[in-house]
Amino acid sequence: MIRPLGVGLLGLGTVGTGVARVLLAKSDALERRVGRPVQICKVLVRDLDKARAVDVQVPLVTDAQAVIDDPSVDVVVELIGGEEPARTLILQAIERGKHVVTANKEVMAKHGPTILAAAAARGVSVARSARRVW
Repeated sequence: MIRPLGVGLLGLGTVGTGVARVLLAKSDALERRVGRPVQICKVLVRDLDKARAVDVQVPLVTDAQAVIDDPSVDVVVELIGGEEPARTLILQAIERGKHVVTANKEVMAKHGPTILAAAAARGVSVARSARRVW
């Protein structure tokens, strides 16, 4: 059996919920495009007890390291916004050999060259969407 492409979400707010819904609703199309199943493995949230607008049916965690260090996570999607801790978490994910997707304009505007250099050195990609790579 082909191992799924594991996705770890850092954040499940408004944008994170939208990303999770798309990943869940478009799983067949994503599998055809990627060549293997795409599955959410773990999700970072601030509050484990908060009601969610989407049921991801995977572990919710409050420690970002649980997502970044998970060997089943191949791609980390940063959805928390702001400069910190997003910058640090993106760099840690890259250091661990994870590809990163982010729409965080602040982090990329202030730290883009550093992040891209780290990704190039580690041989991973940093993307802002499924179609365009930074």
